[in-house]
Amino acid sequence: MAKQLVLYNLKDNVREEDFVKWVRDYKGPLIAGLSSVNRYTLTWVKGAVKADGGPPGAIESPYRLAGIVDVTSLEAYAKDQESPIYKEEFMPLFKEWVKNFLILKGEEFFDQVG
Repeated sequence: MAKQLVLYNLKDNVREEDFVKWVRDYKGPLIAGLSSVNRYTLTWVKGAVKADGGPPGAIESPYRLAGIVDVTSLEAYAKDQESPIYKEEFMPLFKEWVKNFLILKGEEFFDQVG
């Protein structure tokens, strides 16, 4: 299964409770409703760990939010991102809330529950 991970920070003037309401009322249903999306999860980042050749240690995360989008394929999701509702309606609104972001695209090669 393909996944897209979106790491981002809100603009300094954005109140978190306003953003949460926007996600619950608009962003979440829109993303989850795209034809290529199996599941959409958005989380507050509560900690980070980093290692550079030595033992891992706690660091301050460079990102405050992490979105996980499970998609049918990266190609299908890219096509959905070109749709008018995503490109012309959603993205201009998203840019009003978000200061910066990093997108990681990947294909699962191992998955085990338990």
